[in-house]
Amino acid sequence: MIAVTPMERIWFIVDLIPHGCVLPYGIVADLAGLPGRARYVSRALKLAPDSLALPWHRVINSQGKISFAKDTEPYRQQQELLRLEGITVNTGKISLSQYQWKPDLATLVMTFPF
Repeated sequence: MIAVTPMERIWFIVDLIPHGCVLPYGIVADLAGLPGRARYVSRALKLAPDSLALPWHRVINSQGKISFAKDTEPYRQQQELLRLEGITVNTGKISLSQYQWKPDLATLVMTFPF
């Protein structure tokens, strides 16, 4: 898929987040060429077609927390999906220093079609 629209660029970035890693919404926006558009990332994930099967659960807020309200079904689902990937979630918080994906320069230059 060649990413054309801003939403498609976000989907492309989210799809690249490796198993066992997370990225904050703002970093996804930055990598998609949309600095300052963290909320747009959230919207793009909400509107993503199910057929894309994006690993949406790997996107968290800038404090390393799950953004859904605690004790809601989406919160529990995201927490469980992260745990299944070996990510430790303590009261909705994930260690960014331990689990944040940090793509190398080769990945940025060679993988992104935009």
